[in-house]
Amino acid sequence: MGENKDYEGLVSIVVPVYNAENYIAQTIEMVLKQTYENFELILVLDASKDNSLGVIESVMAGGDDRIRLIKRDKNEGAYAARNTGIDAAKGRYLAFLDADDIWHADKLSKELDFLKKNDAEFVFTAYEFGDENANPTGKIVHVPSKLSFREALSRTVIFTSTVMFDLQKISKEEIHMPGIESEDTATWWNILKSGRMAYGLDEVLVIYRRPTSSLSSNKLKALKRIWGLYRNIAGLSVIESAYYFVGWAARATLRRI
Repeated sequence: MGENKDYEGLVSIVVPVYNAENYIAQTIEMVLKQTYENFELILVLDASKDNSLGVIESVMAGGDDRIRLIKRDKNEGAYAARNTGIDAAKGRYLAFLDADDIWHADKLSKELDFLKKNDAEFVFTAYEFGDENANPTGKIVHVPSKLSFREALSRTVIFTSTVMFDLQKISKEEIHMPGIESEDTATWWNILKSGRMAYGLDEVLVIYRRPTSSLSSNKLKALKRIWGLYRNIAGLSVIESAYYFVGWAARATLRRI
């Protein structure tokens, strides 16, 4: 495909890659099959220890110049890889995709239309849980039409692989992720805390791959992370944190039933 000149409509897709050799070829092919074709796929190889690089180079040998590869010398985690991708983005629009998640073929086109229709700067979509093979499980996370900062505190409903930003309305610096656990949620809260609004498209356009073996072991860690976010990112008092924590826990439990 020839060089893409339409930067006004260009969507920059940032994918952190770390030990993702089992998924990354499928991820790339999935993006290349998007019905919206004006994108750049920025793969940020985060000092991966497996054969992710070999797989990526094999796919890139096909000659599609919408694929860009950035190699990091030191592994610092998904937040740093995403920040590297954000800084390298050339498009007006920015989307995140984790290497093991699945996008429906019309994800970009529908979400971009939704963003433009609402004159929004920050949008996200509904998603469905998948098993370790990304087969849909029928468990769907629906999203509200709008989400403010206070509303977001009791429902961590914004999933990273579903978001899109308009970089003419929100700066790259505002989207940079902090080097903490749950860096994505912290980023959404920091953006919304400034008075911005996120718009939700309640249509499943993403499958969240979630291995069964990881569920129980992550519960206690998730509780500790969300409490830390209330105290350190949202700046809430202990009483306020407890109030929102109860609401979050209830919604999180229902979402997984």
